[in-house]
Amino acid sequence: MRRPAHKQTRNLAGSLAWATRATRDSILPHDPAVCLESPVSLLPPSTQVVIIGAGQAGLSVAYFLRRFELEPGVDFVVVDRGPGTGGAWQHRWSALTLGSAHRVADLPGMTELGLSFETADHHRPARDIVAEYYRAYEQHFGLQVKRPVEVMSVFNRGADLVVNARTPDEHDDDYREEIVTRLVVNASGTWQAPFVPYVPGIGDFRGRQVHTNGYVSAEEFRDQSVVVVGGGTSAIGFMLELEPVASDLTWVTRRPVEFADDERLSMEGGVRAVTEQDAAARAGRPLPSIVHGTGVAKTRRIAAGIERGLLVARPMFSRIEPEGVRWADGSFQRADAIIWATGFRPELRHLAPLRLHNRGGGVTVRNGAAQADPRIFLAGYGPQASTIGANRAGRAVARQVVAALS
Repeated sequence: MRRPAHKQTRNLAGSLAWATRATRDSILPHDPAVCLESPVSLLPPSTQVVIIGAGQAGLSVAYFLRRFELEPGVDFVVVDRGPGTGGAWQHRWSALTLGSAHRVADLPGMTELGLSFETADHHRPARDIVAEYYRAYEQHFGLQVKRPVEVMSVFNRGADLVVNARTPDEHDDDYREEIVTRLVVNASGTWQAPFVPYVPGIGDFRGRQVHTNGYVSAEEFRDQSVVVVGGGTSAIGFMLELEPVASDLTWVTRRPVEFADDERLSMEGGVRAVTEQDAAARAGRPLPSIVHGTGVAKTRRIAAGIERGLLVARPMFSRIEPEGVRWADGSFQRADAIIWATGFRPELRHLAPLRLHNRGGGVTVRNGAAQADPRIFLAGYGPQASTIGANRAGRAVARQVVAALS
């Protein structure tokens, strides 16, 4: 169906308005936060490549496309659903400091700005530092990220791909725009696709259930009996944060937790995690947990938690009841709240019209592209899903994109 003329007009007007703003911002003093994080982003009618997501993977691909002489905002457009910079990090809770999170790798070319997460203040909230550094990075390299833009679907129109997105409009909360493109790089990450395992009785629980992406602060659970489910750094972080405020804490994991003695993820564990992710992506299987491959670094804080008996996990319970959880041996733990730190799945719902998933539920990926449709590249997927492989993969995906355009 032909796109309504008023949307085409708005796109042209938006592009001209953006050009005016860009010229103004280049010659006048300004606050980078205002320039980059304001809810602007009217979209051009067409481009060669659309990158969905401005987290580590998306920015990495954008950087290398620019290095390969594609022009941001013209040859490729980066869109991001978040209101500000930082990818999923902007949504993390304030108590998560850079020192208590998994290692955050520097973006490619970040040394040009004189910035590095290695030398950042590890006592500050990770979300603040990542947002600040990503904001400076986007501005320095002129990546022109459009936000907040929520991609609703990607579908075929003849030989082209169409990206349908919800964009800000003061008169319409569901205003949609479209970009026609040749290729799509999906770097949407996982934050919007939380995974909660099914447990019998999960709908009967009368208390509160919160996933990692809905956690705000430990204070919300003061004087409550809390069950934390999960074997990764988020679950462990919650246990440590909740210890001073909760009346009772129970840690539950679906498999035994493997602690690494060094304070960084071991090289061996990192290689194993990447290998497992790569094999799953190539075979089109659902992706395994990164932490399952790397283990959890035993920092001094975690080691102390183990020694005082806080970080001693029970096996997974078999049933949830209205007032708590019950194990197969009949033991019961009353609970006011259950926190599910059980990970995420790739956010690919907007790609559903392209039918990329196979019968096993995964997406088969070869050389960074979906086997079912080689016009769709997946950055930050499989072996690229963590800081272990995202930056290196950004260059590889960008090269594949340039080759596909030529």
